[in-house]
Amino acid sequence: MRTLLQRLITVGAVLAAGAGVVAAPATTPTAVGLWEQVDEKTGKPESWFKITERNGVYQGNIVKIFFKPGEDENWACDRCEGDERGKPVLGLALIKGMQRSGNSYENGTIMDPRDGQVYRALMQLSPDGKKLEVRGYLGISLFGRSQIWNRLPDNAMDPPAARPTAPRASTAPAQKK
Repeated sequence: MRTLLQRLITVGAVLAAGAGVVAAPATTPTAVGLWEQVDEKTGKPESWFKITERNGVYQGNIVKIFFKPGEDENWACDRCEGDERGKPVLGLALIKGMQRSGNSYENGTIMDPRDGQVYRALMQLSPDGKKLEVRGYLGISLFGRSQIWNRLPDNAMDPPAARPTAPRASTAPAQKK
């Protein structure tokens, strides 16, 4: 009888501990969100990407481009293949087909809109969710190039808050009483 009671207490303690773990909210960061890609030479932002997830597949669209003076702000992907040929680069899905495995993303592609070249891709999310290493490569990942992107706040694309305006001084002549 005593061993049965000890077993019940042990099972109860395990279930209680397990219930606490199950009830805890999942706070694992994902790549979903807004990311800033920075020029490695100047340290200035080049573009922003929005990564979304649908049915376990991750995609990254370019949502903002920081053009340098003299660059064509109506940049079209003239060297892209298929349906993307001639489309504006702004809005294009450059990252496609990524699948998540923990903080790693694989089995996808990334396109360089400058030449239309499509590369295999990997992404690695930092444990705190604030940095994303994006790697495009040919063949094996050893033959590629990586960039570190920085997470932006989700509201970074929102228009600036309306500023209160001071009342205008009246230009009408004062009325006599």
